[in-house]
Amino acid sequence: MSDGLRPRVILSVRLFGRKQQTRGGAPILCFRAATLDDADSVADVYLRSRKELVSGAPLVHSDKAVREWIRRQLIPAGRTTVAIIDDQVVGLLAVSKGTDCSWIDQLYLLPAWVGRGIGTRLLDLAKSELLPPIRLYTFQCNQRARSFYERRGFQAIAFGDGSGNEEKCPDILYEWQPERR
Repeated sequence: MSDGLRPRVILSVRLFGRKQQTRGGAPILCFRAATLDDADSVADVYLRSRKELVSGAPLVHSDKAVREWIRRQLIPAGRTTVAIIDDQVVGLLAVSKGTDCSWIDQLYLLPAWVGRGIGTRLLDLAKSELLPPIRLYTFQCNQRARSFYERRGFQAIAFGDGSGNEEKCPDILYEWQPERR
């Protein structure tokens, strides 16, 4: 296991349920560490996902500011993994380590790729690389994300009124612990 911060796995899997095909089969999904060359594509995924899938929590920063944050802070921190299909970044996962838990800071997909198992694979990657407990926030208005995390074993442990986030939108703190046997 690495430093407990960054999934460093390079993984290829066949992905079904999409019309686009590669040579003789389904598209191949790969995960790898994000590089600065990915910054524009990562920003595209983040911005499209936030605008199209989380419209109830509008962005408080301009597209230009988000792109700069991704290029100057998110990717250089070295804890961002990208999901790639046919040389296109279709998803991202950013993680960090807190004092008493690990964090999923960002998990976004291009809207056209939601519901195809990519988010689950990114989440599984985080679960396999991070030390539990693993926590994350999502907005209360994002019912699709809430259902996604709850179906995958995350438990809501706190509900916020939005005073603790930039968007000032009510949020939920989720936590995942491995099942005890």
